[in-house]
Amino acid sequence: MSHLERIKKMMTGEIPGAPVAQVLGFKVVEAEEGRVVIEIEASERLHNPMGTLHGGILGDIADAAMGLSFISTLAEDELFTTVELKLNFLKPIFESKLRAEGQIIKKGGTIGLLECHIYDEKKSLVAHSTSTCMVLKGNSNHKRERKV
Repeated sequence: MSHLERIKKMMTGEIPGAPVAQVLGFKVVEAEEGRVVIEIEASERLHNPMGTLHGGILGDIADAAMGLSFISTLAEDELFTTVELKLNFLKPIFESKLRAEGQIIKKGGTIGLLECHIYDEKKSLVAHSTSTCMVLKGNSNHKRERKV
């Protein structure tokens, strides 16, 4: 099964999402090669001590949308790792359904540049993120292996 097929099965619920998606409650709602959209209900349960959505949640959904966008283009024996992530916070969030739209800007043989726009339910831009990902070749078990 290709990475994109696996993402689409997560989207339909045929297979579970990543553990972090289950913990935070975000879901893949759109997936095509090089583009993935994630949604999450931002509520008080995800607030920081100041009473707004914790910035790390925006980082998590941006990283997930961009990472899934990148892996959707990889061969079955390839994985990836994020080597850089940048996030601009543009407005505070209290409660809203958020939509993280990740897509590839440029992909080479080893490195990819991605971006993510995160919108609130009023379609107002909440955050913008970019990421650099690196292809890891020769892994057919679909998981990174722990080196001891």
